[in-house]
Amino acid sequence: MKTFCGRANPTTGGLDWVEESEEYDYHQEIARSCYADMLHDRDRNEKYYQGIRAAVSRVKARGERVVVLDIGTGTGLLSMMAVTAGADFCYGIEVFKPMAKAAASIVQKNGFSDKIKVINKHSTEVTVGPDGDMQERANILVTELFDTELIGEGALPSYEHAHLHLMQEGCEAVPHRATIYAQVVESEHLWSWAQIRPVQVDDRTLHPPAAMKQCAGTPSVCDIQLSQVPPSAFTPIGPLCTMFSVDFSRMVSSAPCSYSCKFTVQAGGRAQVVLSWWDLDMDPSGSIVCSMAPKWTYSEPREYPWRDHWMQSVYFLPTERNVCEGEKLSLTVFHDDYSLWYNLDERHQISADISSTRPCCTCQTHLVWTRPRFGELNDWQRTDSYLSALRSVLRPDSVCLSVSDGSLLPIFAHMLGAKKVFSLENSGMTKQVIEQFLEANSIKNGVRLLAIRAEQLTAADLEEERISVLIGEPYFSTSLLPWHSLFFWYCRTALARLLRPGAIILPSSATLYLLAVEFQDLWRIRAPCGTCEGFDVSPMDEMVQQSLDFRESREAEPHHLWEYPCRALTKPHPVMTFDFQQCVPAQPISSQGTLPLTGSGRCHGFALWMEYNLTEDITVSMGLTKPVGEEGECVWSPHRKQGVYFLQTPSESSGDGRTSMQYNLTFEPNTGDIKMDFSVIQP
Repeated sequence: MKTFCGRANPTTGGLDWVEESEEYDYHQEIARSCYADMLHDRDRNEKYYQGIRAAVSRVKARGERVVVLDIGTGTGLLSMMAVTAGADFCYGIEVFKPMAKAAASIVQKNGFSDKIKVINKHSTEVTVGPDGDMQERANILVTELFDTELIGEGALPSYEHAHLHLMQEGCEAVPHRATIYAQVVESEHLWSWAQIRPVQVDDRTLHPPAAMKQCAGTPSVCDIQLSQVPPSAFTPIGPLCTMFSVDFSRMVSSAPCSYSCKFTVQAGGRAQVVLSWWDLDMDPSGSIVCSMAPKWTYSEPREYPWRDHWMQSVYFLPTERNVCEGEKLSLTVFHDDYSLWYNLDERHQISADISSTRPCCTCQTHLVWTRPRFGELNDWQRTDSYLSALRSVLRPDSVCLSVSDGSLLPIFAHMLGAKKVFSLENSGMTKQVIEQFLEANSIKNGVRLLAIRAEQLTAADLEEERISVLIGEPYFSTSLLPWHSLFFWYCRTALARLLRPGAIILPSSATLYLLAVEFQDLWRIRAPCGTCEGFDVSPMDEMVQQSLDFRESREAEPHHLWEYPCRALTKPHPVMTFDFQQCVPAQPISSQGTLPLTGSGRCHGFALWMEYNLTEDITVSMGLTKPVGEEGECVWSPHRKQGVYFLQTPSESSGDGRTSMQYNLTFEPNTGDIKMDFSVIQP
């Protein structure tokens, strides 16, 4: 059986749907999964184990046979905990076939095959009875069906079905209860991910369209490592509110619902953003708690349990509003079966039809631009660099062509006095978004938007003009890794026939940088587990490794490194430069070299990013935004993802330079991708 997989193609700027074998899809799923991260989460594991022991003891105290249902068993860890705690039998349900196979292997390896049955089905397909998947209904329900938003993986429908069809009345559940907390804050930093600010261009101001400012955006959660957003980046408007709880030991409903919490404004300002997280009570008394609260809520930050499979949530209110100290407000959270959204009101009123209050993008901008993209467009330092570069190259007779997705650069070029400005827009939606900006600022005829590809462009499309200035950020919505934005180079090559002699290309070149790093915590998502809470889970390690070794799964992967602290073990090193003044070469570009590890620590892998040279003296970095600190501290751009290549085996560095890293990179013009190989050489 074949499967079609979307893969970014830097040569076309789009997604290629490539036919792959059935194995490809699940190997990618396993290789990019967070199974290892979850098993490395000791706080989670210990709290689950404590909760399971307590639940088994309560059921045994009632004189009942203990039958456990583990929905989403994964490696079978929670099932093995249950049997070790004294359960008579456990049914572990796992819908993902490779994982179910691994779970069965782990259960057998640990000697629990006679007490644990792994069922490779969705829980809603499981049958109960003499000839069913389960011989009897269970009286303890153990699950880990949660995501950062708590209910985003379908926890509510799964619990609802389990109580109706798979569980005994009066059963126990681990976790017993989940509680969601929220806090309204003012934060220019976070709000910049939701709305576009006005931009000053010399003596004129580019205003966002009114429809954009009035748009409620989308209800989708922004899940981030909120611990990396410092408290100085926001001001609490009110106290932390307890929004609602779900008791998993009783019947759970997936029907839409809403809850409100009244509070008094503690500090006047602008109510813009809701910060939210949840915790789990593993037992009815609430004495065993697993909390998702960010690090800055801890009195002792060293006690904070890092995890990437559960983070914190940021929600944007439909509109920002000014509030005064002492004002009485009501924060309302709504949920359907898979998502949450918030609203703020002066009155304790809940609409009977909650769907009417659900945020919905009406301006298209929130459908076109991601939240990091909003932040990038609102970064005034970055914008100032582009404006400075444009001022230095534009002339009154300039004919300018922009190649990016939904960029404001062509509007800037017009406002700075270019004779004619054209912009290629691959997407009809991005074209409409830029049209809104042009209309809102009464410059509808200032930029001609062309829904056409670079290779299709003709002199007639350019009104028989030739391009004197070709510009790009470069930004393309399909780009995943830093070098995918080299699509700009391919467009420049296709447009060579329409360029004036000596035409200016901005950016003039791009440089790929490399840095060996020690991650504070991100290494956990790729590290083997071996044993977890005393159970041998090595079959899972072997399964993940096989998937990592499967074809291209050993390539770099994209991460927002601002969320994941790391230390530099080398100096930032330029490894490859792409000259946009020239066309894409026919032959591959290779780069090899050796760098000494001058920082002490454990080298987990390598960070890669692009820096764009706009002019000879103006550079914009998509990676490090400040020089590496004395102790190797790194500050990363929050707008673009960096590439991360994890070593299969981390290497120790004493920092004396005797240990070195060796790299071998090759840019393939035919695919636009970069093949890479890294190794660490010990003395």
